[in-house]
Order: sequence, then structure tokens, then C-alpha cells
Amino acid sequence: MTDKHDLTGSLLPYLDRHLGLPLLSHLGTTGLFAEADIIKAQYELAKHTSMVDYALQLHEQAYPDQSAPAELEKQRDNAIALNEKLGSEVDQVLNVIEDPNVVSALKQDKAQNLQWLEENYKLTVDQINALYRYGYFQFSCGNYGDASSYLYHFRVLSTDPVLTMSSHWGKLASDILTGEWDRALEELKLLREQIDSSAAHVTSTYNRPSTSTSTASPTDDLTQEGLLKKRSWLLHWALFVFFNHPAGREQLVEMFLSPVYLNTIQTSCWWLLRYLVAALVMTRRTTRVYMVQQPTSSSMLASAASGVSKVTPQQALKDIVRIVDTEFYRVGGKDPIVDFLIKLFVDFDFEAAQQELGQAEKVAANDFFLGEFKDEFVEASRYVVSEAYCKIHQKVDIADLAARLNLSQSEGEKWIVNLIRDTRADAKIDFKEGTVYMNPTPPAIYQTVIEKTRGFTFRTSAMGTAMDRKAHPPTANAAHSHNLNGNDKGGRGGRGGARGGRGGGRGGARQGGDRRKEDATGAQSGQGAGAAAEESAPQTAVA
Repeated sequence: MTDKHDLTGSLLPYLDRHLGLPLLSHLGTTGLFAEADIIKAQYELAKHTSMVDYALQLHEQAYPDQSAPAELEKQRDNAIALNEKLGSEVDQVLNVIEDPNVVSALKQDKAQNLQWLEENYKLTVDQINALYRYGYFQFSCGNYGDASSYLYHFRVLSTDPVLTMSSHWGKLASDILTGEWDRALEELKLLREQIDSSAAHVTSTYNRPSTSTSTASPTDDLTQEGLLKKRSWLLHWALFVFFNHPAGREQLVEMFLSPVYLNTIQTSCWWLLRYLVAALVMTRRTTRVYMVQQPTSSSMLASAASGVSKVTPQQALKDIVRIVDTEFYRVGGKDPIVDFLIKLFVDFDFEAAQQELGQAEKVAANDFFLGEFKDEFVEASRYVVSEAYCKIHQKVDIADLAARLNLSQSEGEKWIVNLIRDTRADAKIDFKEGTVYMNPTPPAIYQTVIEKTRGFTFRTSAMGTAMDRKAHPPTANAAHSHNLNGNDKGGRGGRGGARGGRGGGRGGARQGGDRRKEDATGAQSGQGAGAAAEESAPQTAVA
């Protein structure tokens, strides 16, 4: 693997600063870049957060001959003061919401809950929002357990759609960095539903002239561009969950293959095809069908009204081969994992596929997300090569196939035996001649027709609707309604969960002033957690 195959530079703009430092820390173990350069990059991320002590450590390592910047010392004092101020603001709210009688009295109607809390406990909306502000500050300090707790309780009570959406991003980042993968997966699904449901609002105003002449506000994301950005960030953040949760690889294929997210990948982040290809190769032998979300309305944009279709691994592989072939002008020669699939199923060049598999193994070993799955990916790739090779050959030379799989003669024989046994293929092995005789069974004609015509109805309906819209554009004026979080920028994330944060959930939330002061100044959060990009989510995430 060379630095041209490293995707860190492509991933970071879509991630949060706190999720970014684990990627840079991992990059330091690959030897692709100079260690001094990586430490400087980590410092540039950390200095914009409240993790002051951690930033000072990185500055000392990056610039050993220079004294600490004065602004960092000033930032430390500001963090201490802000921690004490925000901590005192949430004390009254915590005293109320921790009361068991209050918890049992709360209803599902948030507006009714706020009115009841104001009438009985004098809690105002601004005091409720203090939970959000303190949760964001704890996140900035690296206390991810506390941040997750505060943002969750804020979301339960808040009726502000902008801050609520922002709290979803912040809690997802916090759960990723604490390694709470079940909760992170649940949060990921909630955030996906929030984003996809907003597409209905975009569809309702699509191609309609607006009566407003004002410039769109920074919080306006109810546009095609806003939805594209949010989905791009969500795809990148989802990598941390899917490559750590036990069932994550199957769910990655299902999410990435859904039309709206596949379109997002092709439009703005084609490098994610590496992870889609790798996840499909690793799961196709253990998964019977993928439950892919499909739009059921006539518009591809109206993903809020969606259904689920069952896609077999064979169908999914054909779809991905078609996609990577379409995107060859961008991905060709740039990613060995994707090139392996192209050489095998587009060019049918087994020798080139063998070479690409060797390169793909090195890439997977150094990749932040695929490193732990390198052996699994290589093993699954050999099955893919074997199946493709045996399908087009009636007589297979074991030595030749073993060479194409980068195996020795004895290993190749064991591999062929296991392959035939596992796939229950109709084949006979002649060990004296060192050959395998294949008896291919052609697929049933009705199955071929089904595969060829799959999706015709939907695609025809979508084309008809598009033509009708073009021929008869709406005439009613409509202005866009903006009710989502405008802080749409992603940040960075860590695979195994950062070791940051002194807080471990709500238990550590209500600490005295001395502990808050210690947390604000000493939140080095371990070197697995970084800092949140000014342009990325939890300042979108929790800002």
C-alpha cells in the first residue's frame, strides 16, 4: 500500500474533529507518512477544542523547541470558567429530571411536558437548552459519556427541531467514541430516518419557484444540496458503527445499496465504494438476502415513503459490478479493492485479478476500518475468484487455480475440496491428473427472466413521472420550509471508540465545581479521541 491508496484525506472533511484523531493515530502506525507530520496534523485538530491539555501535549511533541502558545493558556482559563458557568445552569434542571415523580409524570407530548414543568417546577425553555449547551461543552472537552447523557435528556424534553437534529449528531459521535455500538447503531437509524423523512419536503417544493428573494440561512438544509451533504456525512459516520457492530457489514451493504445512498456515493463520495465492495465480498457467503430499502413512490427523492426489497448476494454483486464499471473513470487504477472486482467481473482477467488481490490485501491491512478484517476479506475474495473461474471452465487445473489464489499446490487442493463441499457443486476431482471436472447447471429460464426484468416497473414509473413533470411544471409558488438542523457538517470518528472522556454516563454528570474544573482542564481524553472540525458536525453535531 502506498500513500495514494490511503483514504484518510478523503474521509476527514466529512467527519468530526473528535472522530478524526483516531484515524490520524492509526495512520501513524502504517509508516506511510512521517510521524512528525501526523503529530502536527493532530495538533491542528485538537487546538480548536476544549481539550487543552491534550493540545498542549501535541504541541510539545510537534514543536519541541517552541513554548506553548499564549492562546492555549487563555483557552484553558476560558474552559474552566465556562465549565463552572454551564455546570451551575444545569443543576436546577438535573434536580428536577432526576426526581422519580417527575420521570413518571412525563408524557410523550413534548409541548405538554414543557408546559407542565414550567407550571410546577418553573423550568423554562432556556434552562432546558442549558442541557444542550453543557452536553456540547462536555463533548468538546472529550467527556463523551457525559455528553451522550446530557444530549439524550435534552432531546427527550426539547421541541426545537434544529437543536434536536444537532443533538442526534452529537449523541451519535459520543456513542461512537465511547464504543457503545448498540446505542450508536440505534442512533444511526434514528438519524437516517430524520434525514430521509425530510426528502418529502424537498419533493413537495421541487422545481417550484419561490416567492422569497432572501439569501438562504446557514441552517437551511431542506434543499437537494443540504440533503446530499447530510447523507454524505451519515455514510462516513456509519463506517465506524458498521465495522465494529457484529451485524454491521450486512447492514452496510443494505444501506449503501439503497438508491438514495448509492446515488449519494456516486455523486459526492465515490471512494466509499471500497467499503461497499469489501463488505459485500465478506458477507455474500453468509447472507441469504439483503433487505435493501427501496422508494415506492414515483419519485426517487421521496424516500420517506419507502419499502424494502430482498436482494440476493448474486444480485447485489451484479449491481455493484455495474456501478464500479460505470465509475471506472474515477476509481479505475486508484483502489486495488475495487480494481480487483473490475478485473475479475468486467475484464475477466484472472491474472490481473490475482495481482490486484495481492495489492488489496496490503491496502486492507493498513486501512483504518478494514485492518481487523484483512484475513476475512482475503479468504472471501478467494472464494469469489474460485467461483468465477469454475463457472467458465469445464476442466480446472488445480495447480493453475491455486496459483491464481496465491496458494501452494497442497493448499490449493485443500481449498478446492472445501469449496466443492461448501458450495455443493456438481464436480469431480481427479487427484492423479490434478484436475477438477465441473458439471455446470444452467439457471432456470424463469429465474433469468426475473433478474432481467427486476425493477422495470419502478424505473418506468420514475421515467414517466419525470417526463410529466418536465412537460407540465407546477405553477403554484411555494417557498421552502426549513425545519432541520443547519449545522450540517460532519466530523471525524474513531473505529474502536476513543479512550476519551472522564465522564462515564449520567453518573458523572453532576459533579462538583472542582471535578468540573478538573474535567475541563484535564480532558486529554486519551490519544484515541481528537477534536471536532469547525466546519463539521457536532459543531454541527452539537452546535
